[in-house]
Amino acid sequence: MSGLAAAAYGLGWRLVRLLPEAAAKTLFRAGADWAARRGGPGARRLRANLARVVPQAGPEELDALVREGLRSYARYWMETFRLPTMDVTAIHANVAANITGAEYITAGLAEGNGVVIALTHSGNWDAAGTWLVREHGSFTTVVERLKPESLFEKFVAYRESLGFEILPAEGGARMASVVMAERLRENRVVCLVGDRDLSPRGIPVTFFGQPAQLPAGPAYLAARTGAVLLPAGVWFTDDGWAVRIHPPVPVGGVKGIPAATQALADVFAADIGSHPADWHMLQPVWTADKEAARAAAAGESAR
Repeated sequence: MSGLAAAAYGLGWRLVRLLPEAAAKTLFRAGADWAARRGGPGARRLRANLARVVPQAGPEELDALVREGLRSYARYWMETFRLPTMDVTAIHANVAANITGAEYITAGLAEGNGVVIALTHSGNWDAAGTWLVREHGSFTTVVERLKPESLFEKFVAYRESLGFEILPAEGGARMASVVMAERLRENRVVCLVGDRDLSPRGIPVTFFGQPAQLPAGPAYLAARTGAVLLPAGVWFTDDGWAVRIHPPVPVGGVKGIPAATQALADVFAADIGSHPADWHMLQPVWTADKEAARAAAAGESAR
């Protein structure tokens, strides 16, 4: 990401929170609608992803779904910029009124080996995390290291201000997997997004009926530490956020990692299919799409 883009994010953090909420909503919604009409690379990728999620959708329905998806994504960024100045108690109360399955976290921690919550790039996970901090204390998560470093540090500081422990995926003082295993052995909570694999070591799964690879991390950590593995779905409501914590996914040791990852894929697909517009996936996920993107990139490099 360029220094100009980083400066724009910094400006957003300072200015958007100063706008009246209604004005901020109008501004971000207009930006999302412009992006949908423009049909840039992100919008096109979102459309392709949603076409796999809702294969029966015709062109007009997909147009509407992409527009709603970009509005949802814009809402996430608007709330990200405004969350540090929002009423944390009110956020907690809103999530608490719209969460199901919270008892699975409590029961998992009662077992004494920690809890791994696996979720998707949906809704506003920062709002859900604010609820989690109030209920169970700080939790640990991993984030991709952004460039420039100043932008990454801003994101880390923002989430740490909410009570999260943030580990960089690469370049940290210690390996993130080692730290997360320690936290689980301390009977704490680790949260990981599990719907997009960024490594060459993903687990092959069937996702919405098509081959894909999802990260091994959530199931691997549960297998290594004995932690309870809980899938979670997050989506927006008209006036807040909803969270669903699903029953535990059995892992059964290292040999059970592929089956557990497929079970996560099945739960993720059900939640995404119920709230497709709130799935903010603007990158390729399925194996065929990744191969096509690599081929296109190789063709561009060869020119």
